Amino acid sequence: MKSGRTPLHSKTGAGNRCRPSRLRFGVRRCFAALPAAGVLKLVGLLSVSALVFGVMDAANAADESLGTKIKRVFAPTPTPVPRKHRKHSARKATPTPSPIASPKHKKSSPTPSPSPTSETQRKHKGKSPTPTPEETPSPSPAETPQPTPSHPTAEKKSAPDATLSPGEIAGYDNYPQKVRQILDAALELTKQNLGYTYGSADPANGGMDCSGFIYYLLTENGFKDVPRDSSQQYVWVRKAGDFDAVLSRKEDTFELDHLKPGDLLFWRGTYNIDRDPPITHTMIYLGREKRTKKRVMIGSSDGRTYDGKQRFGVSVFDFKMPPPPQSGDAKISPVFVGYGRIPGVSEN
Repeated sequence: MKSGRTPLHSKTGAGNRCRPSRLRFGVRRCFAALPAAGVLKLVGLLSVSALVFGVMDAANAADESLGTKIKRVFAPTPTPVPRKHRKHSARKATPTPSPIASPKHKKSSPTPSPSPTSETQRKHKGKSPTPTPEETPSPSPAETPQPTPSHPTAEKKSAPDATLSPGEIAGYDNYPQKVRQILDAALELTKQNLGYTYGSADPANGGMDCSGFIYYLLTENGFKDVPRDSSQQYVWVRKAGDFDAVLSRKEDTFELDHLKPGDLLFWRGTYNIDRDPPITHTMIYLGREKRTKKRVMIGSSDGRTYDGKQRFGVSVFDFKMPPPPQSGDAKISPVFVGYGRIPGVSEN
């Protein structure tokens, strides 16, 4: 049959049927109209084009990746600025721990506790002015001579000052008149409740030290040129030539056979001080007590005992030999040195 139309199985017809302009008929109809060999060719062309386009896409992707890499290569130049800003921000952030520390200050803020203490101090200050003027005069004379800190000031008394009447001392009536005069005045001082005040030689100060007691007592009883400190009082007695040294530490030593009432007694090592000679303590011998038959002495002390109790101040004390030193340092171990007659006092 001849007609103006080309057969469907012709190549031209197949080509016309598969043109893009005729794609509206659908891919299925196009493939159905093509022979098997044409379909294979078309599939091959499509696969080749897919590969080509895939390579192109990969190249574009590679180009893009290279672009981004290049941008990253060139980008670090501006990036350090934000990094610096970050560093500065980190530095600025460093003070941030300080506010963290501030809570610690808040924890330490229990420092309001001092505020109550300040209130208590105010309360104490409110209370202190009344007692302090009464208390300050007593410690002040005791504390003024503190250049020898090892010498205690003995304000706290464990027992009151002790005293004796002349009738309580064995053989008192037989003492020489000058000795009785000195000892009577000494016993009167024990009744005035005088404390131990280092550096004082006047009962008007409320107390005296050991050598101050001897100095005041002898000066008030007519003795002239009496040295003030115990070391020079020892030299004063030694120069007079009537002194007995004692080396023993026993109470019944023969070295005490010549000891008489009114004699001055000397010790060293009662406190640490650099002196030549190293005499640190002195008192006056009273004799033996009738009641106990013990030797007793009188003077000012910062803790010696009488009748088994510590006394501080002007008092009567037991005369005992000190025990052996408990340490190798003899400067802080009391040692009885000896006794001597007061210069100018006769035995009659």
